[in-house]
Amino acid sequence: MTQKFITSIDKLEQLSSAKRTELKEVTDKFAFRSNDYYLSLIDWTDSDDPIRNLIIPNLHELDEWGDLDPSGEKEYTVMEGVEHKYASTVLLLVSNVCGGICRYCFRKRVFIKGHHEIVNDWPAVIDYIEQHPEVTNILVSGGDPLMLSTNRLADILNRLQAIDHVKIIRLGTKLPAFYPHRIIQDADLLGLIKNICESDKIIYVMSHFNHVREITDEAVQAVRALHRSGAVLTNQTPIIRGINDNPGDLADLFRELSFIGVPPYYVFQCRPAVGNKHYAVPIEEGYLIFEQAKAMVSGLAKRARFTMSHHSGKIEIVGLTRQYIFLKYLRAADENNDGRFMVFERDSRAFWLDDYDAEVESFSLDLFCNR
Repeated sequence: MTQKFITSIDKLEQLSSAKRTELKEVTDKFAFRSNDYYLSLIDWTDSDDPIRNLIIPNLHELDEWGDLDPSGEKEYTVMEGVEHKYASTVLLLVSNVCGGICRYCFRKRVFIKGHHEIVNDWPAVIDYIEQHPEVTNILVSGGDPLMLSTNRLADILNRLQAIDHVKIIRLGTKLPAFYPHRIIQDADLLGLIKNICESDKIIYVMSHFNHVREITDEAVQAVRALHRSGAVLTNQTPIIRGINDNPGDLADLFRELSFIGVPPYYVFQCRPAVGNKHYAVPIEEGYLIFEQAKAMVSGLAKRARFTMSHHSGKIEIVGLTRQYIFLKYLRAADENNDGRFMVFERDSRAFWLDDYDAEVESFSLDLFCNR
């Protein structure tokens, strides 16, 4: 099934002419992209349809809020398209194209015309990774790496496979949801993944299902094809206003993901990127939604952790009391903070760590053991 990609709101005939004109101001600032398949999942009679909210621009994106680089990725960029924040993991931005552009995207800057942030010197990248034997994990992201041609992707993955100390290659992709036919209909892609997985490496596909209605028959076919190729799949999603910000919908997503062999991995706090205020849920409200959703499911559907990708590290939201919120570094840019436990006075208006006042108390591993 060949997909028609739509990059102009003017071509979206499901919207009235007046609505397209109204939204042009948004798409002049933030790129729009979708395809026939994904648009077909929308109930156009429902203005609150979650798939519609995920992909169709909204005037609220023009509200002043946030930053183009909310997680401070520039701070950890060692060369164009290469981020090295945690010792064992290197992030590669290999594409500035997605099957669709999520309206809450935290890397909107990648899609701004004239902006360039993807890898452009592969020999230098491979040399960098080879010179850092502590790197065992490579996260291949973008944009969406599966929007590259299979030949181009093969060139990248085969170079990474050849590095002895790289043991895991992660592909961050939303194509099982946005464009499953890319996977189902490409035997060469599936063969590439199979060949790598039959070596001493493993490929993890980090899928990005945000709502249970994205788990269509076609999406399940794509997931099963990836499984047969030897890939391991897990899922990541933010909690997003108007899409999955109630316990029932989030529980349905967790449950169906576990049924198709894609256990939930991370649920993210929506990052304070420019244009994202309309989609963000305050941290404490998000935590309650998350915990209520987990209470509705069992087993592997409970595996997700609610986390925040802060510039200082990946922080798990651990719990609440009437007065305090408890947080813990799962991974810190400064390794001295790994495992650090933090306590803050609660603030229902907080969307990010920086919104809380000074810590009430914190505990680090150094207090209890020698590193």
